[in-house]
Amino acid sequence: MANASLISVTVEFVRATLSEAEAGHDWWHTQRVWRNAQHIAAEENVDELVVELSALLHDIADAKFHGGDEEIGPKTALRFLEQQAVDLTIIEHVVQIVRHVSFKGGNFEATFNSPELAVVQDADRLDAIGAIGIARTFHYGGFRNRALYDPDIPPNLTMSKEEYKRSQAPTINHFYEKLLLLKDRMNTDAGRKLAEERHQFMEQFLDQFYHEWG
Repeated sequence: MANASLISVTVEFVRATLSEAEAGHDWWHTQRVWRNAQHIAAEENVDELVVELSALLHDIADAKFHGGDEEIGPKTALRFLEQQAVDLTIIEHVVQIVRHVSFKGGNFEATFNSPELAVVQDADRLDAIGAIGIARTFHYGGFRNRALYDPDIPPNLTMSKEEYKRSQAPTINHFYEKLLLLKDRMNTDAGRKLAEERHQFMEQFLDQFYHEWG
């Protein structure tokens, strides 16, 4: 299957699979990450097919919506790519990226790295910050029925991966526990440049939020 045809089939698969997904992790999120990844990959020495497939499949079955099962996403990506008769080396690389792309609290040792993972991870992190990142954060907080803010519950910056997964902290805490950390954890020069403006916007939003809170 030619690359363009494979990408087209993957797009249709992802759109169909995520047609009823939570709005912060739906097809539109995936499309934005895909576009971010294309933009960053153009400035990096990477396998662009691996980048595009990984970006499209990175949230195909997010563990948050599948009982915390961190293998359902990689397994879903694996089955789909095998059905398309994709080269085994590409499949293995994409599956590893799907397995390792998410933040997971940040307080753990990465066990897999590649230039392609760096691009997709930056692309995904860009969609977690800025105006869209703010919208996604509050949408998910409402989806989980979390408080907007509670001054008596401070952010926890030392959570383990498991504590991060179980956290029910107010939505504002998530800015400090993840979103504001991402600018300095970008992997690529292009990612860092794009993150700057979005990071500043979040800081302005928080200033205004606390001002209105009183």
